[in-house]
Amino acid sequence: MKYRSALLIVLLIILADQLSKIYIKTHFANGDDVRIMGDWFRLHFIENEGMAYGMKLSESPVGKILLSSFRLVAVVFGFYLLKVLIKKGYTKGVIVCGALILAGALGNLIDSMFYGLIFSDSPYSCFSGNYDSMSSLLSNHNKDAVAHFTSFGHGYGKFLQGKVVDMLHFPIVETTLPGWVPFWGGRMFVFFEPVFNIADAAISIGIVTLLIFQKTLLEQPAKEKEEITTESQTTNP
Repeated sequence: MKYRSALLIVLLIILADQLSKIYIKTHFANGDDVRIMGDWFRLHFIENEGMAYGMKLSESPVGKILLSSFRLVAVVFGFYLLKVLIKKGYTKGVIVCGALILAGALGNLIDSMFYGLIFSDSPYSCFSGNYDSMSSLLSNHNKDAVAHFTSFGHGYGKFLQGKVVDMLHFPIVETTLPGWVPFWGGRMFVFFEPVFNIADAAISIGIVTLLIFQKTLLEQPAKEKEEITTESQTTNP
């Protein structure tokens, strides 16, 4: 697989991720929830200052800057590593998974780097609500409750302090756990509860695929196999 093909995968995921985030950011009030497919697939706009699926490194601005800086270093190294894997002849599956992980990391990094500079804030709003369709939400659209683009540097935050936009919610199962369940008996259980974005999904798919198929995907690169076979034939004519 060629490096430019891997870069194309990264670019397509970045485009899908950023277009979806920009649309949600500029059309949804923070907290808006729209049913897309019944109750099990919703668009639910929230923002987080941390890692994938809303996890946080720290509540302080310093923690946010450290996390964003780490993401930046990881993405730069990711492009280098992807090129090395291709040169060494790793399978197409490994390259695709690597491109997915890299695209996901870059997608969320863009939010952290620039969203605070180019968008007004989206504070959790009393205008947010639950809607049965996108048309219902848009017909009740309140321009004062959603974010808008600002001139560069006049947004809600500084460089590396932007918030990551999440919107995909799949509460496939919502139930109350039986009382006999230890510790959690009687509590509300939701699967899958975290709200995420396309970048998070790309990272998860790449990592899970590598873990499940690691024996097949991470086998010795074809080029190295050829070199070993050639050396063996030369040593033992």
